[in-house]
Amino acid sequence: MKTLVIYTHPNHKSLNYAFLQKTMEGLKENPLVSDIQLLDLYQEDFDPRLVFNEQKRRRDMHLDPDLKKYREQLLWADKIVFIYPIWWGRPPAMLLGYIDRMMAANFAYRKKGSLLPEGLLKNKSAVIVSTMEGPTLYPLLWLNNAHKILMKRALLKYVGFKKVKFFEFGSMEKKNGPQAKRLEQIYSYFKAVSS
Repeated sequence: MKTLVIYTHPNHKSLNYAFLQKTMEGLKENPLVSDIQLLDLYQEDFDPRLVFNEQKRRRDMHLDPDLKKYREQLLWADKIVFIYPIWWGRPPAMLLGYIDRMMAANFAYRKKGSLLPEGLLKNKSAVIVSTMEGPTLYPLLWLNNAHKILMKRALLKYVGFKKVKFFEFGSMEKKNGPQAKRLEQIYSYFKAVSS
């Protein structure tokens, strides 16, 4: 199982970075994981801005030479792990910019004349590890599950992913909160995950 980990947090001393470390630790100990690539969007200095002009046309996004490396990563991976905080009920703008630029027509999906397009990133699964300051049930009860709907239905299922698993960890900024327990949960999950 080839695994791409996409990490989106600007601080390497953050709790999200600790989740990244536990994820990598578990994946490296998993005998079913054949190879791992890490994409740290902030460290990579990924440019999240969409640019459309005479030189860069929207219909040609899937051929943008600046994004070739990232397209190859997505095609290569069997499993994609996203690690990020939930800010204002959604992923960070950096990750949303990555999604805007990468999930282009004729790369991630193809229009076929019917209501829904054909997802081209098939036979892949995703795991989303996200943290938030508020309680775990906040997105469900207050935001009608907007985060999960965005990431699973509006994005990953749309482009062909079959399986999407979420770890939404709330109350992560509380003193004496469940941080250590959640870190161990993530390590154990990735050490044993099979598909």
